[in-house]
Amino acid sequence: MIYTRRDFLKTASKGIALTAISGFPLGCKPSALFGTGNIKEFGLQLYTLRDILPEDPKTVLKQVAAMGYKQIESFEGDTGMFWGMTNVEFKKYLDQLGMKIISSHCNIEKDFEHKANEAAEIGMKYLIVPSVGPQKNIDAFKKFADRFNQCGEICKKAGLRFAYHNHDYPFEAVNGKVPLDVMIQNTDPSLVDFEMDIYWVVTAGQDPIKWLKQYPNRFRLCHLKDRKKNAPLTEKEVSVNLGTGSIDFKNILKVAKENGMKYYIVEQEKYENTTPLEVAREDAGYLKKLKI
Repeated sequence: MIYTRRDFLKTASKGIALTAISGFPLGCKPSALFGTGNIKEFGLQLYTLRDILPEDPKTVLKQVAAMGYKQIESFEGDTGMFWGMTNVEFKKYLDQLGMKIISSHCNIEKDFEHKANEAAEIGMKYLIVPSVGPQKNIDAFKKFADRFNQCGEICKKAGLRFAYHNHDYPFEAVNGKVPLDVMIQNTDPSLVDFEMDIYWVVTAGQDPIKWLKQYPNRFRLCHLKDRKKNAPLTEKEVSVNLGTGSIDFKNILKVAKENGMKYYIVEQEKYENTTPLEVAREDAGYLKKLKI
């Protein structure tokens, strides 16, 4: 499906108009905004909306708020973490929508101290490194752990925390050791947390529950996207909407909550034959009903 800017603006403007009149988004019954689940606040990683967000960030964010999201995790695009706005302007706009920016992925090798100060100024909880990539030897991951501790010190001084987000590569043994083990064991728990991308843990052939129990209170945030049923682990990019795939979120998130998880963040990487806004809407609907 080809999804154009004109299609988006047409749909978004209709939804916003109806929201202004009724208080509910287009095609949404009032009961749809209030589910029976017990995750009362959940977030959206804006990477889910990467193809439309730069066109009109404020309109997109208004649509997101209407879906029931209360939290936002940003990422560092061409116009920064705040999408062409200052940090204070971004916070003010989210306040108007009833949302908060909890965290953001960012480049830790450029102006990190400045980013930490800006994030802390508006009450953000985390800055997160999204990836360090596969490495040839385990010492490289030890060096990253040292760098994470440094970033954690900077964040602590500013008034927030630092975290690392996993893909599948840190579960592949290097020199006989598992990189994620090395990074967790060589970072200071008072400075560094971890954001578990549950999809990538499963795609790596690992059990998220095992990791959550092995390292309690280290995984404080998580990314939520489902995995296509019956897809072999050799297929990497097979994410689907929450509740339509093979991942047992009910049990995983129950254990996550028991072991210190604080933030539940939707991140969808694919949307075939649909739109990114509809994907975000359906994922929100799933989480509103989920009981853990």
